Amino acid sequence: MAARGEFSSRLGFILAAAGSAVGLGNIWGFPTQVASNGGAAFVFVYVILAFVLAYPVLMAELVIGRATRANMVDALGEISNSKIGRATGIWGFITVSLILAFYSLVAGWMLAYFLQTISQILGFDAVSLWLTTSSIERDVIFCAIFMAMTAGIVTGGVSGGIERWSVRLMPTLIIIVALLIIYVSFQQGALEGWKAYLLPDFKRVMDPDLLVNAMGQAFFSMSLGVGTMLVYGSYVSKKESLPSLGAYVALVDIGVAILAGMLIIPAMYVALHNGVQIFSESGELIAGDSLIFTVLPALFDSMGPIGLFVAFAFFALMLIAALTSSISMLEVPVAYITESKGIGRKRAVWMLIGAILVVSTIIAFNMGSLFGLVINLTTKYSQPLLGLALCIFAGWVWKRDEILNELKEGNENVEHGLFWKIWPWYVKFVCPIVIAIMFYRSVI
Repeated sequence: MAARGEFSSRLGFILAAAGSAVGLGNIWGFPTQVASNGGAAFVFVYVILAFVLAYPVLMAELVIGRATRANMVDALGEISNSKIGRATGIWGFITVSLILAFYSLVAGWMLAYFLQTISQILGFDAVSLWLTTSSIERDVIFCAIFMAMTAGIVTGGVSGGIERWSVRLMPTLIIIVALLIIYVSFQQGALEGWKAYLLPDFKRVMDPDLLVNAMGQAFFSMSLGVGTMLVYGSYVSKKESLPSLGAYVALVDIGVAILAGMLIIPAMYVALHNGVQIFSESGELIAGDSLIFTVLPALFDSMGPIGLFVAFAFFALMLIAALTSSISMLEVPVAYITESKGIGRKRAVWMLIGAILVVSTIIAFNMGSLFGLVINLTTKYSQPLLGLALCIFAGWVWKRDEILNELKEGNENVEHGLFWKIWPWYVKFVCPIVIAIMFYRSVI
């Protein structure tokens, strides 16, 4: 079997793992969650829950991955020494592949809107209209192009593909967000957006819905449960201290989510000032795809000629966020196929891309009935249950001494520190209970 890849630097891993965590959900989901759930009160709760819920699960994935040096199926099979472990890994494989199938459709829309800004600058009005008009043909073509971009990076391997591109894409993403925040903040109406985002309504802090929403956002924004962090953990050097690496990833992910809010919410209030509707009929801020493909394009149109360049930068940002997540998702099944089936990386990548594109095409042809269904099945039901399973494997199944030995690889004194005093019992008792409550609340 070919030698396994490894991240060549700590920064490379942090940016790749943070890139996996920073996806479209951070940029279109987090800001509107904040504005609809008590402003800075939600940010406050989110940051706390990111560390008390998401970070321990993130650590479980990283430790299992690095100890076993294997894909999710083989890793869970090894630590549990059972078919249940392998079956859980295959469940993760299927879930992440389905997520990538619908995610690539959404990313394809981002790519179409990004190219539309270029065609409009060049004056190709007919092309611009086709790019922004929903059709099965457009959806499938741009989904396929986005998947090919993802495959092109993943075929390069860990250090030559994933790390190399993450180190370029993540700083670019942060720079674009920062520049757009500066520009939007000087527009009329932005101050109202800053108030909605930053002024806390502390009466909402103990609101059960706010807590569940913040918990869900913290959990899903770090792309937990489906094995991406487990596989990335398997490529981490034994010299690295995993608790500190995990903390860096969590901080970058939280930081980018907060930055996204500093861009999106003021931008929505600028749009309101310019006559664009930003509230739904029920009085809530418009979120999700309507925000990205209706509210913000209307804002860019209202800005005059400069709006085209702002739109170009914004959709470039969305495309980068989508790409840094999709490469980590594709790596989960690729790692399994190459290691367990002995298939070469390039062949495995293109086989999987072909299979996932077929699923995406089926969804595109049945958008009304399948799109929402697949999203709910994977992110609302499967992902939290997989997170729960990982906590059980790390807390109840895997031997505590083996976990400690793995953590000592990068930090000899880890058992005397605060992390080892809290994390083992926390991931064993607290995380499963909290995730189970969150799951119950989300499905009733």
